[in-house]
Amino acid sequence: MTYPLPKLMIFDMDGLIFDTERLFMVKKAVVMARYGYTQKKADYISMLGTSGRALNQMLHQIYGPDYPADRISAETRKLVAEAVARDGPPIKPGIPRLLRWLQDLQVPCCVATATPRAPALFYLEQSGLLPCFDFVVAGDQITHAKPDPEIFLTCCTQKSVSPETAMVLEDSENGILAAARAGIPVVGIPDLKIPEPAIACRALTLLNRADEVIALFD
Repeated sequence: MTYPLPKLMIFDMDGLIFDTERLFMVKKAVVMARYGYTQKKADYISMLGTSGRALNQMLHQIYGPDYPADRISAETRKLVAEAVARDGPPIKPGIPRLLRWLQDLQVPCCVATATPRAPALFYLEQSGLLPCFDFVVAGDQITHAKPDPEIFLTCCTQKSVSPETAMVLEDSENGILAAARAGIPVVGIPDLKIPEPAIACRALTLLNRADEVIALFD
């Protein structure tokens, strides 16, 4: 099945544009150990796509009410930023080709990320991909985190397009749910976790890499 070109292509960032979820997971484990906590991969994966108050609530449920969530997150972001400044953000396979293809067809693109605005812009600038996007909506610019649809609806409002004419590219279960709840067609490109069937069925399809999206429109 093929689809009409969207009036706005909305990209998640961590785990979709950049392979930063793995980087963040590794660095966070180091920081958590300094504070006497042990991170389990399954716990980290369960929180993918979540941010802000919702993320902190999950962290406190897992690690206890005294877990210094904001402090550990800030120190982890510092380590990740140092790695990105040194090596550049690791770009996921197929992203440059997909962005060039969308640019050639003049399809507007934006980023919708749970990451705060300052580090999100830093990653995009360091990668050289920032000019590919019309705008960025970040986690600290919204009230409700994914799986709430707010961030994706904000993107549609900013570009003055109706949700059903846009498209979302997401790697996480929370992102797929958020897009579906916004009424926006969503394509899943899983990263650390394959979505459960009950969530995967909310996506148009699941793909292995970003440039496979092109075939959906040919």
